[in-house]
Amino acid sequence: MKLLEIVLVILGAIIVFGIYTFFMGTRMKKSVTTLSQEEFIQGYRKAQLIDVREPKEFDGGHILGARNIPASQMRTRMKEIRKDKPVYLYCQSGARSARTALNLKKKGYEQIYQLDGGFRKWTGKIKTKS
Repeated sequence: MKLLEIVLVILGAIIVFGIYTFFMGTRMKKSVTTLSQEEFIQGYRKAQLIDVREPKEFDGGHILGARNIPASQMRTRMKEIRKDKPVYLYCQSGARSARTALNLKKKGYEQIYQLDGGFRKWTGKIKTKS
């Protein structure tokens, strides 16, 4: 009987995790529009381009013209981002920028975009710290 209880608990946990993952994924998709590199390039020069990676990552190379506001500092630095202009976000892979977009959406930001695949897939111009 104990083995059956353990299996049921594990199965229940897997189901709860799956529902949570689905729910969070749906919320994130509604918070941000994911753009291909070409689409991202077309709009980011007229927007606020924000790299949400940590400073060491940013200094190692970032998209030309980007500002660094790490996801870990976003709550305290959110006032640096204007609500009336589009916000273009990116991180290394897309996970941090998606979470950041969700937080910005909660605070009333509407025009939020992220780079599909993040900086690791970027093939455009970059700047490194000299």
